[in-house]
Amino acid sequence: MRLDKRRRRNVREHLHLHVREILLAAACMATGAAVAHAGEPGAGIRYSGVNIAGAEFGKTVPGREGTDYFYPPPATIDYFAKAGMNTIRLPFRWERIQHALRGELDAAELAHMDATVARAAAKGITVVLDVHNFAANNGKPIGSAAVPVDALADLWGKLAAHYKGNRHVIFGLMNEPQGLPTETWLAATNAAIDAIRRGGASNLVLVPGNGWTGAHSWLGSSYGTPNGDVMVGVVDPAKNYAYEVHQYLDGNFSGTDPRCRDEAIGVAALAGFTAWARSHGKQAFLGEFGGGSDATCLGALDKMLQYMADNRDVWLGWTYWAAGPWPPSYFTSVQPVNGTAPPQTGILLKHLARTDAPSAK
Repeated sequence: MRLDKRRRRNVREHLHLHVREILLAAACMATGAAVAHAGEPGAGIRYSGVNIAGAEFGKTVPGREGTDYFYPPPATIDYFAKAGMNTIRLPFRWERIQHALRGELDAAELAHMDATVARAAAKGITVVLDVHNFAANNGKPIGSAAVPVDALADLWGKLAAHYKGNRHVIFGLMNEPQGLPTETWLAATNAAIDAIRRGGASNLVLVPGNGWTGAHSWLGSSYGTPNGDVMVGVVDPAKNYAYEVHQYLDGNFSGTDPRCRDEAIGVAALAGFTAWARSHGKQAFLGEFGGGSDATCLGALDKMLQYMADNRDVWLGWTYWAAGPWPPSYFTSVQPVNGTAPPQTGILLKHLARTDAPSAK
């Protein structure tokens, strides 16, 4: 989500979860096993689920897990697995997993991440690892003197070395890049993919665009050179990537207003990007989306998910924003409250990936 998400963290960071189980088992690495793969165009919706917010919370870095920030409790993972979802997107902070640029990964933070992946894998769920940093580190944008382009490649080289061969892990390069030239973001993207592949990891990579990676603005220029002109230059020797876009259903597409203009807003917002991806033979993943719970927003959500299913030559999957300790009172939350699921949950469950879809390659 946009900067409004950051401001809302002032509320979130005061949340406290009950004492909960922390799984310290290592992730299921299954070296040599099949890995998450985009597949051939037309493979259809293969990934459907939710973001579980929490590990990206808080201004205190590194902070204390369980107080300043939160990895998904097992019960939350189990709930969405039982509902039939097969994917969670896991936002986390770059500064927590790697305290200094080009430094080693933090062992304790990696253990929390491993525990989440292990729990998800045990339930048949794929985890999208999402560096939730808006193309910056400690507030400095990628491409600046403080954060050179190759710093992101170093991070992903190390994460990829740890998770390569794990068929339950997808690499989400960065949440909503902004505040840098699109050309710089492409350079950082290609450097990160190169580091991932040189280390032997063939996992699916999700590549966002610049300007908050909005589907509605993919061909626009409000953030610099359009993503549609620049991001076609992604280079992946493994040819196993998809473009990640986000799309909220309120009038300015920010995810901050519970009202939706009309039921067609989501379809209209995705249409130009979908045509662009098809024209280039590319696939896409909707990493964040959401709307309010009134009839208009539920209709818009339903139509947008159906549109992706109808255009399954392009759309690979989706993860709704959001669940977890993120305030369940927020209008897009699908975290159950006292055992009751919000109305949006029913719409999502109508459009889950088929359980008989081809397995990951």
